[in-house]
Amino acid sequence: MSNYTLLNEFILLGIPQTEGMETLLLVVFSLIYFFTLLGNLLILTAIISSSTLHTPMYFFLGLLSIFDILFPSVTCPKMLFYLSGQSRAISYAGCAAQLFSYHFLGCTEGCLYSVMAYDRFVAICHPLRYMLIMKPGVCVGLVLVAWFVGSMQATILTFFTFQVTYCGPNQVGHFFCDIPAILPLACTDSSMAQRVGSTNVGFLALLLLLTVCVSYTRIGIAILRIRSAEGRRKAFSTCSAHLTAILCAYGPVIIIYVQRTPNPLLGAVVQILNNIVSPMLNSLIYSLRNKEVKSSLKRVFHNKVLTI
Repeated sequence: MSNYTLLNEFILLGIPQTEGMETLLLVVFSLIYFFTLLGNLLILTAIISSSTLHTPMYFFLGLLSIFDILFPSVTCPKMLFYLSGQSRAISYAGCAAQLFSYHFLGCTEGCLYSVMAYDRFVAICHPLRYMLIMKPGVCVGLVLVAWFVGSMQATILTFFTFQVTYCGPNQVGHFFCDIPAILPLACTDSSMAQRVGSTNVGFLALLLLLTVCVSYTRIGIAILRIRSAEGRRKAFSTCSAHLTAILCAYGPVIIIYVQRTPNPLLGAVVQILNNIVSPMLNSLIYSLRNKEVKSSLKRVFHNKVLTI
């Protein structure tokens, strides 16, 4: 090991099989990133400005919007930087920070989806006790637990990924630093890090998905017991946006980390859907399918026009 020359930077090769498409990708991803930021900022504005939206449901939705701003910001600015013709290099420390931030935000957001599913379960199955159960202290406590789980998961994954030695090739065949793209570059045995990465991410994603399924199974049973069609429609409408967002989030994660033989192109496409496209879709889903958010935004813009 003493003869190894340790790396101090990695080179991000970008999305596989897209050579010569840099300008097109720059335009596409710039627009997606812009609309992601705009859409989620609008949701935050609607929630903050309207007192009627100061409820547990919209507290969690506001946090989700913050994560949907931060999550793509871990990878998208660097990708846009090198797609514009700038350096593709990222420092060793920067690569570790990118991997940690990606898994911290991704895991915490996954926990937040489970918390939001529990919130909907309480609202529909125990409506008379909703405000008693989902007290401000309980909501904050659930969020703190989500942050703790995310930080522990990211710390473990980052530690195992970077405790192996990197001394040879430094070209990362991906558009950001992630476990399946970094570990093949290791000079020492990385089998333990690979097992920890696939097991931890896969197990936690399946566990969180299971908690969501349990909540929505109970919700589904409660909705079916509602006698009026209008009541069933109203109850389901409060959950449909959340269910759609969950399908967009969990599918890509499970596909990436349970592959025995990673496919670089498939991995990149799925990561793009999960990391860049999904946060933009969330803002569209929650703004277009939520009457309260749309009404609040209309009031905000109407008041702005009046003041001008």
